[in-house]
Parts: sequence; C-alpha cells; structure tokens
Amino acid sequence: MNKATLQEIETRFDNDVERFSNLETGQATTLDAVWNMELITDAIVSLYPNAQNILDIGCGAGNYDVKLLQKLESNPNVSLLDLSQPMLNRAKERVGKLTNGEIHLIKGDFRTAALEEDKFDVIIATSVLHHLRDDKDWENAFGKLFRLLRTGGSVWIFDLIEQNNEQLQKLIYREKYGEYLTSLKDEQYRDHVFDYIEHEDTPRSLIYQLNLLTQVGFKNVDVLHKNLCFASYMGFK
Repeated sequence: MNKATLQEIETRFDNDVERFSNLETGQATTLDAVWNMELITDAIVSLYPNAQNILDIGCGAGNYDVKLLQKLESNPNVSLLDLSQPMLNRAKERVGKLTNGEIHLIKGDFRTAALEEDKFDVIIATSVLHHLRDDKDWENAFGKLFRLLRTGGSVWIFDLIEQNNEQLQKLIYREKYGEYLTSLKDEQYRDHVFDYIEHEDTPRSLIYQLNLLTQVGFKNVDVLHKNLCFASYMGFK
C-alpha cells in the first residue's frame, strides 16, 4: 500500500478539529491518552518550573499545551507547529488565554520548518513521529529535535509503537489493541482504524527510538509509560 501524502494527512486533520480539542478524552483510539497527558505535563512542570520556550510539533488543537499551561506559572513563549491551519487556529485560541508569553504559529512539516536551534527548554511530540518514513527520515528528524533544544532541554514523546518481535506485534497490536478498538464501537470501526494506520503511519519500536535518541546525542533517555502499542518516553540534551 502506498503511504499517505502530507496533503492527505493535512486534509484529514483539517476536518477533525473538534475531536482533538477534548481534554477529557484525548484521542479515543489512543490508549491511556489522558493519563499520558497528565503524566508528561506533570513531569515537565516538575523539571522545568521556569520554562521559557516550549515547542509542540504536531500540536493539533493544543491539548498538551493547554494542560501544561494550566500547571506552569512561568508564562512561557509557545511555538505551535502543525500541518493543519484549522488545528493551529484552535490551538492559538486556547493557548493564548493561558500565557502572557508570545505565541508563534508555524504551519508545515517540522522536518523542513525554519526553527531556531539551541532555543527550546521543552519539545512536545505526541502522536506525530509515527508519520516518519524510512530510517534516514527518523535519523534526520531525531537529529533536528536534538539541535533545537538548549543544553539541558528535553523532548517528550507519546506515540504509537511496534514490537520488535513479529509474533508479539500480532498479539499486542492486531489482537489486544484490536479488541480495544472493537470495544469502542464495533469490528468495522476497528478495521477502519487499522486501515488508516496502515495508510498513514510507519511506527518504529520503542527500543529503536530510545537507541536513536542516544545515537543522535541525547545524554539521558527514559520510559515513562507503556500500554500495548503506545508508549511515552523522553530524552535530555
């Protein structure tokens, strides 16, 4: 199957702003979405109470930024990057009410976006990196994340992952995650989700990504949470 183009992905998200604007549910198809949002934002506040510059790549409607700013008192500058202009518009509307810092909107692909290096205290990348393609693409993307951070800064990732073992992948993704999707609605809905994941996404294993973070220069990496085919993890520069 040919993978989705950036334009196809952009169009899908343009038409799905309301679903991605709900703090109480997050993304229903994503396991532990609300739990991970609380966990990641609590951790960021604990480690960066005086954060001044935050970047959210693939920010969607800004849920993580809203949740983070509700907890932070430092009034940081927030850079919001997404393929979808309607998502950016909603994120700016919501985030602008919660910080006196500058709000920067960047429409486009973070791999090619002109972003200042050695600047950000925190980069948030949730449900976005699975859109990367081959190993070179992953290596270049992780290298750019590293360069954008100031020394001592960190990247916080929550995403769809694969298992390294083929049989475990079948059990955890097709069977266990498939059961979860069916429980949300029915088997037709499960197949619909599996189809657009197959069309749009190219996830890598958690081990692959942790190793890659170290390879591009992150001095300390850690896992926050894993449930079946979703995990949250981070790296310090």
